[in-house]
Amino acid sequence: MAEQSASIETCELCTSPGGELVWENALCRVVSVADPDYPGFCRVILNRHEREMTDLPEIEQHELMRIVLTVEANVRRILNPDKINLASLGNMTPHVHWHIIPRWREDRCFPNPIWGLAQQDKHTLPATVDLGRLKVELIKSLASFQYSP
Repeated sequence: MAEQSASIETCELCTSPGGELVWENALCRVVSVADPDYPGFCRVILNRHEREMTDLPEIEQHELMRIVLTVEANVRRILNPDKINLASLGNMTPHVHWHIIPRWREDRCFPNPIWGLAQQDKHTLPATVDLGRLKVELIKSLASFQYSP
């Protein structure tokens, strides 16, 4: 237990929101990540410290994934990226969280992961990215997710 306690005290996602809070319920929160190279980048972050998805009860696993997929559907519908990357890595921050990353063929690293080597010095992202609308639509779409442990 001392190891678990120590990791909570130093966990970035336990001590900070992890981005700009867009929506939250008792299970998790959805945040917007301010990354100018990847507009619309969102995270779904579990509201308590757990390291792996399989550490969660099955009902929470399903609910968390429903929320991840709702965020993905909204990002796709509103931003119309060429591809969506979903990632649950946690190597640097071992706290259950999912990255929902819209990708465009013109982005800096495409087709590599965003954490990989840049493929282009210059990149052009769509001028029509409406992050305000994305946030409004996320709030509306997630409003029905009422989780009580």
